[in-house]
Amino acid sequence: MVKTKRKSIAELSRMLVMPPLEPSRQFERIVGIERDLVIPIKLVLVVYIFVAVFYSDWFWDPQNVRAFIQDIIKWIFVVYVLCNVAGFYAVLKAKQSPLTYLRPTVVGICCADSILLSCLTYITDGFDSSLFFVFLVLVVRNAISVPTMAPQIILQVVTNLSFLAAGLLNSWASKTDSELAAGVAEGFDVSRPKDALVRIFLLALMTLCCYAVQVLFERQRLLDDEGREFILRNEQVKTAGRLAGEIAHQIKNPLSIINNTAWSLQRSLKDTNATAAQQLAIIREEVDRSDRILTELMGYARLADGKIERLIVSDEMDACIESVFPAGAGFETQIERHYGQHLPTLLMQQGHLREIFTNLLQNSREATESRGRIKISTAQDPDDAVIVTVEDTGLGIDATRLEQVFEAYFTTKLKGSGLGLAIVRNNMELYGGSIRAESELGKGARFILRFPPRTLLK
Repeated sequence: MVKTKRKSIAELSRMLVMPPLEPSRQFERIVGIERDLVIPIKLVLVVYIFVAVFYSDWFWDPQNVRAFIQDIIKWIFVVYVLCNVAGFYAVLKAKQSPLTYLRPTVVGICCADSILLSCLTYITDGFDSSLFFVFLVLVVRNAISVPTMAPQIILQVVTNLSFLAAGLLNSWASKTDSELAAGVAEGFDVSRPKDALVRIFLLALMTLCCYAVQVLFERQRLLDDEGREFILRNEQVKTAGRLAGEIAHQIKNPLSIINNTAWSLQRSLKDTNATAAQQLAIIREEVDRSDRILTELMGYARLADGKIERLIVSDEMDACIESVFPAGAGFETQIERHYGQHLPTLLMQQGHLREIFTNLLQNSREATESRGRIKISTAQDPDDAVIVTVEDTGLGIDATRLEQVFEAYFTTKLKGSGLGLAIVRNNMELYGGSIRAESELGKGARFILRFPPRTLLK
C-alpha cells in the first residue's frame, strides 16, 4: 500500500515537471523575446520613468517616511538602469555568449524588473495601483523568457512577493508620522483588504496558469517530436536490419566455403605435409574469428528483431542489477544508487540498453571479485543528455590500455572473451552516444556513458 502511494506521488510529481527544452530552442526563445520585443519597449519606459522619478512632481511626497523611501527608490532606479545596460549588451551579443551565461543574465533582468515595478507600485497607491496589471504581463513574460523549471519558479515567486511587499509597504507608509508616534497604527493596515486579496489571488492564479499551460504545451511538443522520431527510427530500423542481414549473409557464405575447403585440405595433408596442415589450421581459426565478429558485433543485424521504446534509465538499471546480482546468489558486492530526478526518457530498443548496462555491471562484479563496492549514478548535463556513470573499487586498468578495452577480443581477465565492452561501445554508437573509461591501477575503474537527447540512429 505504501509502495503504491509512493509510486502515485512519484507519477504526479513527474507530471508537474516541465519537460526540458533543447538548448537551441531556449536560445531562440530568449533572443526572440528579449531582443526583438522587450528591449525596444523597455527603452521607452526607462526614459519615461527617469523623467517621472527625477523631474516630476507626482513622485515627491511631503511625508517624512515616504520621502526617505523615495530617495532610496531613486538609487534603486539608477542601479536598475546600469544592470539593464549590461543585460542589453549580453542579449544583443547573444551569438557570442553561450546559453549558460545568457540564461542567468535574463533571469537577473527579470528580477530587476520585478523589483523596480514593486517600487513604482509602492509610489502609486500600493494594492490599488493600476500597475498591478503590469505585474500580470510580467508574469507572462517571465514564463516565456525563462523556459526552464527551477529558475522560472524562483522568478515567479520573486514577482509575486514584490507586489505583496509593495502593497504592504504602501499601507504602512500611508500613516503619518504623528499617527505612528501616537501608536495608532498596529501592524499593516490595508485600506481595501478585499480588493487587495483579490489582486493577490489573481496574480498567483496567473502564475499557476502560465506554468500549467507551459507544461502542457511543452509536453505536447515533446510528444510530437517523439512521434516524428519514432517514425524515422522505425524506418531506420527496417533499412538497417535489411542491409545488415544482407551483408552478413553475403560475407558468411564465402567464409563457410573457405572454412570447408580448408578443412578438407587440412585432413588430406595431415599425414603428408604437417606444415601445410598447420597453416590451414590458422586459416580456419581466422575464418572462425571473422564469423564471430560478424555474429557478435554487427548490432544492426539485431535491429530488425526489436522495436524502439521510451525507456526510463533508473528502471532499466534496476532490472539489470537484479539480473547480474540476483537475490540469494551470495554476492557481497555493495551497490550504491544515485539516480537523478526527472531525467529525459531514452528512445532505444530495450535489449540494446540492457545489454549495455548488463555488460558493465558484470565487468564491475568480476573486477571487484563480488566483494567490493559499485557506485551507479545518473544525471542530466546542460545539453539535456543523460549521463550514466558506473564506478567500481576493483583492481583498475592501466592508463595506457584504456582505449584498448573497447576493442573486440581485448581482455585483461584470464577467462574474459573480450567482447563485452566492444558490444557496449557498438550499441552506444548506434544511437549517437559515447562511452569513455577512467581508471588507474589499484584505484578501480569508472565508465561514463552519454546518451544524447533523442539523437537519430547513426
